[in-house]
Amino acid sequence: MFTGIVQGKGRIEAIVDGTTIRTLSIELPNTNDLAIGASVAINGVCLTATQIDGPVVNFDVIQETLHRTTIGELVVGSEVNVERSLSFGDEIGGHLLSGHIMGTGRIQTATELGEGMDFQVLVPEEMRKYVLEKGYIGVDGISLTVGEVQDGAFKLHIIPETLRLTTLGQRSIGDAVNLEIDSSTQTIVATVERYLSQHNEVSS
Repeated sequence: MFTGIVQGKGRIEAIVDGTTIRTLSIELPNTNDLAIGASVAINGVCLTATQIDGPVVNFDVIQETLHRTTIGELVVGSEVNVERSLSFGDEIGGHLLSGHIMGTGRIQTATELGEGMDFQVLVPEEMRKYVLEKGYIGVDGISLTVGEVQDGAFKLHIIPETLRLTTLGQRSIGDAVNLEIDSSTQTIVATVERYLSQHNEVSS
């Protein structure tokens, strides 16, 4: 599990394509106590450490992950958001995330406002029912609060500290971003849908 509080930026050092697996070598900001088999969120995607060489860690990525997330768009030199998995007793500063990306959004607008930035992100149609104003969403692994929601898109108001610690300030119009809805929101929406469906069946 993760919190969406990005701990720093990593850098893609090498990419090796196998028959069915792509191996990413990523320089992480912190590998203290990291063990092979540990989970690390890279741009919000839960990946497993397969080899550790100082600050550089290897992750094997399957084809489905490459197709369903923006991980397949990374190149050598790309910077990525990094979060180590939660340990027992850790403070939850954001909201709980699993690292299982539901889909990718597309940045429609990116506007500098003083030292911060505002973004508008278009959401895939199948995810729109989960995106609620003042709710939480994971964007490239960053726990953020949803702003105004309109016409299948939502707004984000990003403070300077988030821009400094993450890659969000490097995003521009047309870029894709990984999106994850927290499990509690998914459960609430599914429960309401089920209740309404049953109520309508009784009414008819």
